[in-house]
Amino acid sequence: MNFKKTDISFEETGQFSKAFTDYVNGTLSLLPFYEHRPNIEGFRKAIEAQAGNNINRELLVNVLAKSHGTSASEATHKNIELLKEKNTYTVTTGHQLCLFTGPLYFIYKIVTAINLAQQLKKEFPQHNFVPVYWMASEDHDFAEINHAYLFGKKIEWSGDSISGGPVGRIPVHTLAPVLDGLYAIMGDSANAIELKKIITESYSGNKTLAEATFAFVNALFGKYGLVILDADNAELKKQFLPVITDELTKQSSFRLVSDTNAKLIAAGVEPQVHAREINLFYINDQGRNRIEKQGDNYVVVNTVLTFTAEQVISETKNHTERFSPNVLLRPVYQQTILPNIAYIGGPAEIVYWLQLKTTFEYHKAVFPILMPRNFAMVIDKPTASKLDKFRISEKNIFNEADELIRNYVAANDGAINFEEEKNKLKKVYDELGEKVKGIDSTLTSSVEAELQKQYNALKVLETKLVRAQKQKDETSVNQIKKIKEKLFPEGSLQERHENFIPFYLQYGSTFMEMLLNNLNPLNFTMAVLKEE
Repeated sequence: MNFKKTDISFEETGQFSKAFTDYVNGTLSLLPFYEHRPNIEGFRKAIEAQAGNNINRELLVNVLAKSHGTSASEATHKNIELLKEKNTYTVTTGHQLCLFTGPLYFIYKIVTAINLAQQLKKEFPQHNFVPVYWMASEDHDFAEINHAYLFGKKIEWSGDSISGGPVGRIPVHTLAPVLDGLYAIMGDSANAIELKKIITESYSGNKTLAEATFAFVNALFGKYGLVILDADNAELKKQFLPVITDELTKQSSFRLVSDTNAKLIAAGVEPQVHAREINLFYINDQGRNRIEKQGDNYVVVNTVLTFTAEQVISETKNHTERFSPNVLLRPVYQQTILPNIAYIGGPAEIVYWLQLKTTFEYHKAVFPILMPRNFAMVIDKPTASKLDKFRISEKNIFNEADELIRNYVAANDGAINFEEEKNKLKKVYDELGEKVKGIDSTLTSSVEAELQKQYNALKVLETKLVRAQKQKDETSVNQIKKIKEKLFPEGSLQERHENFIPFYLQYGSTFMEMLLNNLNPLNFTMAVLKEE
């Protein structure tokens, strides 16, 4: 399969926030909110600063070696061993444990991490770079991760028996009916049989969702040396204990993030998240619930649990694994346990990381280079042929359907507009205005009003004629609408909605190879990949 790649700027797509494009473009007002630019020179500076060398590498390697066991590839085990060396850095991306990986951009994040690690090795051969997928296994919002979209259908895992605890700990044995439904949709092609085998091996048995996701992502990307980290781990959290203690006793992040948020707002950026006084959850059999300080005591919301100041500190030391960082402290946890030089994220992630620089400085943690993930739209050959038929370019794909239809109708049947007639009318009414002005200047406004009425009448007629043309070209119009619906399902970018499975069924494992070969981690654009 051959794909033609066309790069479209983020601004031209109309799909990205100004805050994100300002970061990508290096807008001066955002410079105080991060350390280094996401380019080769930025990485050179980060390496010179010896980023990430103060973490417990021995512990990290032991945890990773144990979790990967015998299932990991030789390339992954080699990367884990490399983490023992001080000249080895990680490039990390993270995401929720979405069912069957969820939207396409889950795949693009990991592709970016793998490609970036390889490119940095070429640029800095004296150092090593390991791609890491951080599993957000402690998240507790089941509704956000229990579904996937493919072929216009929503595959959903019922949450009737799911508690409000960390989603990574949910057993997957209740997925059986979901798998049956998925397999019926997938069919029995060679690619389908291959993928069914991977899914069955990943999601069957007595696994938790974290274990199933680990197995699935490892099966898809393990051969590229991807390391997968589940940080819901008691040993790793011990490394985070000083931050947990500070959060409970001093609530430093609330002050630091609030101050930064005010500065971001002054710079024209709306913060993605707002800090709580305590940005920690407590995990037990009753779920994952927020911790609040009420008076002198610490209360676990939605439970009967209450700790005195002395008791809560004792609890952190004896059961560190029960304390879970929220979205604002999770990045600090990541940089506490990994020798991480870059974090790869989407637009919203990049913006909320900008809120955290002073928090990192306070905790003496390395602030990584913020790397936008790759963005892509994949267009198969039948759809590409239709785009060519209707003369819709890669850039114009992002226009509204009505505009694409108008342009097609105009090109096919001739443009309908009355500009020439409007000019003639204006000339007539200008002459009439001069005559009226010579008799009674107060009547010139009436002449102008009459001209506007004529313009309005022409506009109404123009709309009717365009509608008539559309009806005449109804088949073509419907095809254009279907193209837009396919590439922008439910009005969203393809990558934010569709799952990768339909593409795997069509192209097999070469789909991943195609992405790895075509997506450049340092090229910050929307890549339109059009099959030829």
